[in-house]
Amino acid sequence: MGRAACAGCHPEEARLWEGSHHDLAMQEASPETVRGDFADAMLEHRGERFRFHRRNGRFFVEAAGADAVVRDFEVTHTFGVEPLQQYLVPLPGGRLQALGVAWDTRPAAKGGQRWLHLHPGEAVPPDDVLHWTGPAGSWNAMCADCHSTNLSKGYRAEDDAYDSTWSEIDVSCEACHGPGSRHVAWAERGADPDVRDRGLVVDLGAERAWRFAETSPIAQRLPLQGPGNEIEACAPCHARRARIALEAPGSRFLDGYRPALLEEGLYHADGQILDEVYVWGSFVQSRMYAAGVVCSDCHDPHRLRIDEPDAACAGCHQSETFAAPSHHHHAADSPGASCVACHMPERTYMVVDTRRDHSFRVPRPDLSGPIGTPNVCSGCHADRPVSWVAQVAARWYGSERAQTRHYGEVLEAGRRRAPGASSALATLSKDTAQPAIVRATAIALLGGQLTAGSLPALGAGLRDPDPLVRVAAAGAAEGLPPRDRWLALGPLLRDDLRAVRIEAARVLAPLRRQVSDPGANIALDEALAEYREAQSLSADRPEGRVNLGLLHTELGELDAAEREYETALRLSAWFLPAYLNLADLHRMRGRDDTGKRVLRQALERFPDSAEVHHALGLLLVRSQRADEALDALERAAKLAPESPRHAYVYGVALASAGKPQRALAVLEEAHRSHPGTPDLLVALATLHRDAGDLDAALVHARKLVELRPEDPAARSLVLELESRGP
Repeated sequence: MGRAACAGCHPEEARLWEGSHHDLAMQEASPETVRGDFADAMLEHRGERFRFHRRNGRFFVEAAGADAVVRDFEVTHTFGVEPLQQYLVPLPGGRLQALGVAWDTRPAAKGGQRWLHLHPGEAVPPDDVLHWTGPAGSWNAMCADCHSTNLSKGYRAEDDAYDSTWSEIDVSCEACHGPGSRHVAWAERGADPDVRDRGLVVDLGAERAWRFAETSPIAQRLPLQGPGNEIEACAPCHARRARIALEAPGSRFLDGYRPALLEEGLYHADGQILDEVYVWGSFVQSRMYAAGVVCSDCHDPHRLRIDEPDAACAGCHQSETFAAPSHHHHAADSPGASCVACHMPERTYMVVDTRRDHSFRVPRPDLSGPIGTPNVCSGCHADRPVSWVAQVAARWYGSERAQTRHYGEVLEAGRRRAPGASSALATLSKDTAQPAIVRATAIALLGGQLTAGSLPALGAGLRDPDPLVRVAAAGAAEGLPPRDRWLALGPLLRDDLRAVRIEAARVLAPLRRQVSDPGANIALDEALAEYREAQSLSADRPEGRVNLGLLHTELGELDAAEREYETALRLSAWFLPAYLNLADLHRMRGRDDTGKRVLRQALERFPDSAEVHHALGLLLVRSQRADEALDALERAAKLAPESPRHAYVYGVALASAGKPQRALAVLEEAHRSHPGTPDLLVALATLHRDAGDLDAALVHARKLVELRPEDPAARSLVLELESRGP
C-alpha cells in the first residue's frame, strides 16, 4: 500500500519515522541526500586512489574497476547515514555495488567529516576478494534485503544478472508491519475497535501480550507491549542469519531464516559479541528477553533513537537502587556509573561504527583469565591486571558470582574438546534455565564429540520445545549411525518450522536411497525440496551453490554436483570450500589427477590454507608419493596448530612412512594442546605399544578410558596392555 496510505491515519508515527535510520536506509543520490565531500576530494589507501567529484549535478567516483582500469563511476544511491554514509555504484548485469570507502558523518570534533577506507589494515587491489566490485560489495546479494521494503532480488542464473526491484526504497511501514491492504480495508470499514484482527502481521498496541506471568514484578513497570511476534519482526534484519524462504514480514523467524548460534569467530565463548552479529543473538541471551521485554520497550519503533539510554533503563530499574554508588561503586557521572557502559559494552565495526552488546550481562572479570573473554571493567582499567579487576569485583559483589559456573566456561571447553567437555555440554543443553541459543550452541558442539553418555541429551534436544534447540540437535545427529539417524530425525521432517525440517532433511539426504518406506520417502522428498528452495535463494552466492553441490553428492547425482561446484567458482574464485569439495568429488570419481589441478589452483589463491595443504597431502598419499605427502601434511599441521585433526593425520602418516619417533613427537605435542581428542590418544597408545613402551601406552590408554568410559574399544586396549605388562 505504501507509506502514504499509512500516514493518513498515523501522522504522528509518520512524523517520528521521518529522518530515522529506517527512513534514511537508502536514498537516491542528490545534493539533499549526499553528505560526502564530492568537491574533487581525494583518498589514497595502500596503492588505491579514489577521487570524488560532481559533474552536471551528478556524483562520481574515479577509481579502479574490476579490470584494474581507472575510470569514473556514477554514484546513484546513498546507503545508510550515521556514523557512515556509503555509496552505491551501478555495474553491468543490474548490479549495485557498495564502494569500499565511506564518508564519516560524525562531527569533525569527533574525528569525522572525512573519507575513510573500510579495510584500513590491508591493501585491496582489484583482484582481491574484498574489492568493492566483488561479491563482498554486492548490494543485491548482501545488503538490499534489509534496506528496502518488499525487495525482490530478481537474480537470473542463466545470465548471472539481476533485475532487483522494491516497493519503497527504504525501510518503510510495511517492511515491519507486513502488507497493509487488509488493515486499510479494516480502517475503511470504520476501524471497529472490537475487531481483534486488524489486518496487520505486527500490530503494536493491539493487545497486551506478555511472554511471562503478569504477576511478575517487572510486568507492573512495563508499558504496553506488542504481540510476541514483535521480536520476530525485528529479527530478520537484526540477526546474523541465512535466509531460507521468501516469507512475509511478521512470519515466524525460523520459517524464513536460520540464525547463527554462538559460534566461534562470531561470539566469544561467554556469548559476548565478537564479529558483527547485530542484536538478536545477544538479546535472546538476556534476562530481559526471558522476562518478556521486547524491542519497543526501549526503542520507539518509529523514531528508533534513544537519546538517554540510562534513562530508558530507569523505566524498569529503580534509580535509587541501581543508579547509586552502592550498586556501581563509581563516581556519579563517570563511565562506571552508566548502566549501558557496564551492561552494554560497545564494539567497533567498519572503523568507527560502535554497536552495543544487547545481552545486558553482568560483568564477569573472573572469566577473562580462565577462558580469555573480554570484560568491560578492564576496558577502563587497562593499566591493571585482570586478577586485580576480578578481586575488586568480588569484594564489591561477593565471591558467590565467581563460584557459579558460567555457560561460557562449558562452551569454551566444548570448543577446545577439553576432557569432560562432552558431559558438560550434555548437561548444559538440557538446562532449561539457560537461554535457548546457549543450549542450542551446546548441543551443536556436542555433535562433534558424541558419546554413549551424551546420546540422551541429543534425544532430548530433538524433542525440545524450542525450535532453535531442535535445529541444532538435528545437525548434531549427523554423527549417528544410519539407522539411529533415521529413527531420530524422521519425525522432524514434519516439524512445524521450516528451519527444523530442512536441517533434518539435509542430514538424512545420504540415506535417501536406503529408505524403502514410501511415506518416509515422501516426507524426506518434501523437506529436501524445501532445502533446495532455501539454497536457490542464494544461487548468486557461492555458498548456496556449494550447499546444492553437497546435496547432489549425497544423493549420488555427481554430474549435477560438479556443475554446482564449478558455478560456485565462476561466481567467486575466492570461495575456498568450492575448491575443496570439487577436488573431493574428483577423488570420488577416480580423477585424482584432475583433483590435484583443482587443489593447485586453490593454492595459488590460498597459499597459507591448512585445509588445501591437508587435502593435497591426502591426495599425494593415495598417489603413493610419500615424501611430497609428508611435506604437505606437515605444512597443514603447522598452519593450523588449533586443529588436532591435521596433527593426527600428519602423525599417522609419519608412522606409516617408517618414522615412529617423529610421529610420537608430533602426536605428543598435539595431545598437550588438545588433551580431549580421542584419536590422538588412540594413536599414541598404539604407537607406544608397537614401539615396546607399554608403560607410556598404558598411560594414554587409561586417559582414553577416562575420556570415553563407555567405549568398549578403549577398555579392550587397556586390558590388552595390562595383560602384557609385568
